[in-house]
Amino acid sequence: MLRNNINEIQNLVEKDGIVFLTYGGFLTQTLISGITESLEREAEHYHLNSGFASNIFTIFIELAQNMMNYSKSLDISKKSNKSEGIIIVGKESDNIFYIDSQNMVSEKDKNMLEKKLKELKLLDHQAIKKKYRELRRSGKAMHGKGAGIGFYEIAKRCSHLNFEFIKLEQGMYNFYFEATIKTPCSEE
Repeated sequence: MLRNNINEIQNLVEKDGIVFLTYGGFLTQTLISGITESLEREAEHYHLNSGFASNIFTIFIELAQNMMNYSKSLDISKKSNKSEGIIIVGKESDNIFYIDSQNMVSEKDKNMLEKKLKELKLLDHQAIKKKYRELRRSGKAMHGKGAGIGFYEIAKRCSHLNFEFIKLEQGMYNFYFEATIKTPCSEE
């Protein structure tokens, strides 16, 4: 039975064109470093130019760190929150790659993230770069979990982003995030 489930996953991966990785579970800084190293090898294997590959790595790292900082999955045995989620780096077509993530967040974090992401989606690419520089210089986006400008970093590097929050139990939400990146040869 297990082999059939693994075969189903493999068929799904091949059908959807996932060429880099799929990871679901607990995240640590050491694990993120290891996965980034694996992504670097995949980028070399697929002969991606270094700038494009850097965009993939940076977006992956920012989303993984977002999961570490904001995930609220409950560890029943310890009655505490765990930093976990699902992240997929894949290839939609020869010119389009994607990085998708999902993790559980509290209502408080959902409200803060949603506000920031809605504001971000209203900006064009030049305005995103300008706002990113302003936030870095001013330090206004600093908070205990990081610099608070990770989504601006992602938006600078991707061609499209989307997000959604789905209400779960009281005060908890599934947070879905999608970033699409076009290879330089497909830029308009």
